[in-house]
Amino acid sequence: LDPGSSLSLDLSVERNVITGTWRERTGPEGYYIGATYHGAMQLLAQPTGRRLIGKWVGFGKDMDVNSGPWELSFLNRSTTPAVIERYAEPPTV
Repeated sequence: LDPGSSLSLDLSVERNVITGTWRERTGPEGYYIGATYHGAMQLLAQPTGRRLIGKWVGFGKDMDVNSGPWELSFLNRSTTPAVIERYAEPPTV
């Protein structure tokens, strides 16, 4: 996410299948200049429940339909200030 961007997920769970929608409000200073994008996603939970893997779909800047992989991984169960600060930064790709 760009600085100033926010991402929200609205998900429902049925056994190991997670289905829902996503919405990203991009930062006003970023590449997408404050645009809002939204779409759908479906994920499968691995048996341990610590990793969700699936796909997203949504429209793009040029009004085309995009899709791609999406993965959510459990990183740490601690909620100490140090752990929260560690994961408050965007991931390096």
